[in-house]
Amino acid sequence: MNQVKVTQYAKRKKRGFKKVVLVLSLCVIGLAIIFLAAIPPIIMKDMVNGHVDFQTVYSPEELEISAAKLTLTTPDNLQVVAYEVEAANPKANVILISGIHNPSVTAFFPHAKMLQQENYGSILLEMRAHGDSDGNVICLGYKEYLDVQAVVDYLTQKYGDIPIIVYGLSMGGTTAINSMGQLAEIDGLISMSAYSSWEDAFSDNMINMGAPRLYAEIQKPFVKLYTTLKYGFKSAKISPKNQIKRIGERPALIIHSTEDSQVPFASFERIMENAPAHVESWVRQGDNHLILEEDYFLNPREDKEYAEKIIGFLNNHFGG
Repeated sequence: MNQVKVTQYAKRKKRGFKKVVLVLSLCVIGLAIIFLAAIPPIIMKDMVNGHVDFQTVYSPEELEISAAKLTLTTPDNLQVVAYEVEAANPKANVILISGIHNPSVTAFFPHAKMLQQENYGSILLEMRAHGDSDGNVICLGYKEYLDVQAVVDYLTQKYGDIPIIVYGLSMGGTTAINSMGQLAEIDGLISMSAYSSWEDAFSDNMINMGAPRLYAEIQKPFVKLYTTLKYGFKSAKISPKNQIKRIGERPALIIHSTEDSQVPFASFERIMENAPAHVESWVRQGDNHLILEEDYFLNPREDKEYAEKIIGFLNNHFGG
């Protein structure tokens, strides 16, 4: 009889121990999830919350070009600033977009001048939360296609069916691809140094900074959760590696550098894996996020390989 009581006591003790282990395990898992979910807003808050006021802004006059300053209204009622550089009887109009924190899109006036010399008009778009445009939240390409929509509407009303090309760098390259996927009115795409998705860029940069690959990969769904809650549920499907699938037969050129330390080359590979077969690519060796040699950014003609690649692509598809 005593043996039976001892056995029952041992079983109850074992069950109690299992419950304690289970509760502790759930607590550890819960704390781990809370910790992982807290990392994206902590790291990103200073990156995306606020307005970018550029230290360096170029006037068209100092770069020897004429431009008209425009204020356009986006579908979600923000006022965004853009600069139009006209061409006589343009072959196409090109929307130029810059990156997340620099440079100001006014640094692209020399690009507009180069394009004008080839009879392409340009609109330099300062995205929401940048420069003189409205907004206090940088949307990482999830909503900036609405800024592009405002420019597309303006160009369509002014020029009718003249082709429209979107041409962006870094977050601007991401926005360019997302805009191409979302807006059927856009006829062509040039994207430089775009990330395949924000969660990919977040994870890739964690790995580059020495974080274990497994930990960086585990972080991706938490980054996705944060951006979806911050930018809306529609944003869940808006990323370059998804939107590149939607371009149909429209011409596109995707550009990256092999050792890009800001947007690792893996993003380019993911985009191209999902791109239609006709999409063109160009890869530069080294760590060159701006693609152009830095000394040539304000004079893109001097980077002959770059100028030939860009103008060649445009003339091949829109020169007629």
